[in-house]
Amino acid sequence: MKYIFVTGGVVSSLGKGLAAASLGTLLERRGLKVIIQKFDPYLNVDPGTMSPFQHGEVYVLDDGAETDLDLGHYERFTSSVLSQLNNLTSGQVYESVIRKERRGDYLGKTVQVIPHVTDQIKERIYQVADQMGGDIIITEIGGTVGDIEGLPFLEAMRQFRNEVGRENVLFIHVTLVPYIKAAQELKTKPTQQSIARLREIGLQPQIVLCRTERPLEYDVREKISMFCNVPVNAVMECRDVDHTIYELPLILHKEGFDRIACEALGLETHEPDMTEWSQFVDHVINPSQEVNIAVVGKYIEMQDAYKSVYEALTHAGASYDCRVRCQRIDAEDIEAFGAAKMLSGVDGLLIPGGFGERGIEGKVAAARYARENQIPYFGLCLGMQIATIEYARNVCGLEGANSTEFDKNSPHPVVCLLEEQKDVTEKGHSMRLGTWVCDLKPGSNAYRLYKSATISERHRHRFEFNEHYRKRLEEGGLVIAGTSPDGSLVEIVEIADHPFYVAVQFHPEFLSKPNAPHPLFAGFIGAALAAASNPTDAELASVG
Repeated sequence: MKYIFVTGGVVSSLGKGLAAASLGTLLERRGLKVIIQKFDPYLNVDPGTMSPFQHGEVYVLDDGAETDLDLGHYERFTSSVLSQLNNLTSGQVYESVIRKERRGDYLGKTVQVIPHVTDQIKERIYQVADQMGGDIIITEIGGTVGDIEGLPFLEAMRQFRNEVGRENVLFIHVTLVPYIKAAQELKTKPTQQSIARLREIGLQPQIVLCRTERPLEYDVREKISMFCNVPVNAVMECRDVDHTIYELPLILHKEGFDRIACEALGLETHEPDMTEWSQFVDHVINPSQEVNIAVVGKYIEMQDAYKSVYEALTHAGASYDCRVRCQRIDAEDIEAFGAAKMLSGVDGLLIPGGFGERGIEGKVAAARYARENQIPYFGLCLGMQIATIEYARNVCGLEGANSTEFDKNSPHPVVCLLEEQKDVTEKGHSMRLGTWVCDLKPGSNAYRLYKSATISERHRHRFEFNEHYRKRLEEGGLVIAGTSPDGSLVEIVEIADHPFYVAVQFHPEFLSKPNAPHPLFAGFIGAALAAASNPTDAELASVG
């Protein structure tokens, strides 16, 4: 097996995760089986308790692992189906080491960062190699070279290289080459300093990926090559993409990224066939039509908070040769200015997941506006609970209907905690998580879109549709389109006499891929396109 480690220097947010994912795309198309994982130096056990404002979305895997959003890139860009093994944090490492020490596993030894912490880090790589197999494991090291919390991971990589053989390991360093406007030139000194820090630790990158706003001319590459001890053809330009992140594999392939990686590892492979990927990118960049989708959330100013939602919309749009223009609308603005003003002219409305009562009434107003004005509505997780609350209040006449998350004294708690959740006190990894089976109602919109009677989807939530109100809501016209196999948990609700009104308790965005859009997202965009071609009376009035 071969091993690739991706590190970053100078500043954070340079795109190590996308670089790793893009390399995975290219190597898979060379016929190799690729596994990708993320090592994060922070002390949280996982991102599950972290604010989206701090860390972006929490990406959930089939086995219920709450992971870094980069694992979403890994699964979207490759065919990998990842697990809790593929995201390691310092919190997990130290928790495991301390647990072993308490059990006496170290037999009275003094427990230290070297070798005990570094051994625990290396153990995860061997575990992934043993359990998941494959030809190559790509490991992204989070943080920035020079951060004190990242040192144990880099030291573990140094030791690991010596254990498996230098010929089986490739180090890639993603760095910033800034353009100084006053001097009108690119500066290589930050890159030199960053790689010098790596070399002090005992690591020498074989490929340097340079994030830059300007073209990386040969003399700049030559300078980095000379001072950083890297072949000049392994100093690669990585400029910001013009339109979509899915351009990146194509751009890096032109730079020879995958070819040089294979040469460095002694791998003989065929050239990658990027035809299908290129066609997808072309549909994203040069579509023949477009729709306007309102995404109403509470973390709306944070791009990465709903990362998978935006990507799934892009995938669905491309399947229709359609550009999806997302109007990010803060739910509190709807509370302040009204749904009609904030949502006028949109072709579809999506409410994603979230926690806490801030902005909830704005979301309820948005759901009502979509229902009453025949605007395609798609609710995800909290968006399904919002649809239930709105329908209970305004169609079924259940005044004060709410979720007990937002109003513990609601006279009609149409969304509530399950009995098994009521005694939960810890926040981390304590919700209904991971893949659960759902049975679909024949004749429902969901059944038509999935083309299946049974599906499996990923969940991340604590509150559920209150079964005690199921009969009342069904009598009022709400369609229960999907349930758990035993019928005890409501998973999908719909409105029949509506162009598209589907709300799901799970997170379908986690299973969407560039050339395999999720069927519900595809159905939503299809309905939005139809709405754009046939505007409602409210939309015509707003235009007039």
